[in-house]
Amino acid sequence: MDSEMTEKYILVFLSILVSCEATQRPNIVFIVADDLGWNDVGFRNPNMKTPNIDKLAAEGIIFESAYVQPYCSPSRTAFMSGMFPFKVGMQHKVLSRVQPACVPLNYTFLPQELKKLGYATHMIGKWHLGFCKWECTPTYRGFDSFFGYYGAEEDYFNHSVGAFLDYRDNELPAWNYTGEYSAYTFARKAVDVINQHNVSQPLFMYLPYQSVHAPIEVPEKYFNMYPNVLNHGRRTFSGMVSALDDAVGNVTKALKEKGLFENTLILFTTDNGGPLENNANNWPLRGGKHTIWEGGTRGTSLMYGAGLKKTKTTYNGMMHAVDWKPTLVSAAGGTPDRSIDGMTHWESIRNGLPSSRTEFIYNLDDFEPATEGHAGIRVGDYKLLMGYPGAPDGWYKPNMNRTRGDVFDNLIYLKGDSPVHLYNIREDPTEHNDLAAKMTDMVDKLRTRIDYYRKQMVPALFPPPDPASFPKQFGNVWSPGWC
Repeated sequence: MDSEMTEKYILVFLSILVSCEATQRPNIVFIVADDLGWNDVGFRNPNMKTPNIDKLAAEGIIFESAYVQPYCSPSRTAFMSGMFPFKVGMQHKVLSRVQPACVPLNYTFLPQELKKLGYATHMIGKWHLGFCKWECTPTYRGFDSFFGYYGAEEDYFNHSVGAFLDYRDNELPAWNYTGEYSAYTFARKAVDVINQHNVSQPLFMYLPYQSVHAPIEVPEKYFNMYPNVLNHGRRTFSGMVSALDDAVGNVTKALKEKGLFENTLILFTTDNGGPLENNANNWPLRGGKHTIWEGGTRGTSLMYGAGLKKTKTTYNGMMHAVDWKPTLVSAAGGTPDRSIDGMTHWESIRNGLPSSRTEFIYNLDDFEPATEGHAGIRVGDYKLLMGYPGAPDGWYKPNMNRTRGDVFDNLIYLKGDSPVHLYNIREDPTEHNDLAAKMTDMVDKLRTRIDYYRKQMVPALFPPPDPASFPKQFGNVWSPGWC
């Protein structure tokens, strides 16, 4: 056999090996619900109609102790970078459209890691990690394609904020979707990606839906699914959850029809606890979004599909949003980056083994006022809060039968590390029994750990508004290219 023929056979053999390796890697679908509360899913609350999410939960693994940040941008920073937000400068509130900042470009994002493993990477939905320069945006940070929006709080039907469009098809403004509910559009775009996918390559789809963030809007047919809910806000919000559930169901159906479902791993999580003021619910947990009470940080989440061995169960191991990046890289057959804060739980999750995480930071924020939690840490079973934990406070069941809304308990903001609260979260997950006065040694121990982490904290990236961001300079579209 001559050398040319030998080389040809070697190339064919290597291409077969690469193809086999790619098909063995699981497809990964990472779904993020925006502002979904602990008690806003059917598998915890029988009043909620979420059959598609419930089926994934019942046949997969429900996470009982998977934590997120109390706000959107910080959680998404953790998902994508595997870093605690206080080390990245993303610990204070969220990035607005007019701030010249984004998650620093020296951090490698999850899709960039998966591309190294041969994945096609696609994003559909909400970014909210900064967009003042093109290098900050999804298609520059590891995604082969992007359809969605850069900021937050746009109208679900006209996709605008302040009369200016925030909707993109890759880098181009997406003008032709006025009147179409975003959950419909995002599900349809996800189905298109699945249908067009080359099955010889593993697929990574990041699907951070707009639902169920404010504004509270839903097509009438979903509102009509809850005739027994007298409170208009809660009824609308409940309909939004069911619209989200339908969107999830459309994606799983498309995966089945394409023949990808059996080799797909699905991760579903909220980005923070539900905002009580917008009719979300975290019962029986304390507080909600904007707080480092459990109701703001213990996230509704589940995993289903390829590679899982012990299923139809709950997983109580401690995890944090920073852990999803290395865990998914491990599930994909890669080696996680050890320089990040996140740690892989893949073998623990799939086999039902104890978690290797023993502590995490709820938040550290010295930017005044630190309205989403000044300082909080969990070490083992114990949780220490120092200073203002965020508001609202209290415990609230869903507002089902009252036409008027709840009046929430709001803490008075105090600067600094006082007051101090200590809870045994394993025994008291609803944070009713403050142990700070009785267990001063434990308070001191956890305070020392917070001091250790504070030495690693970087200043918050929270610059003042920049008039260069004004959309009239970009054809009435919120656009990159001004910082």
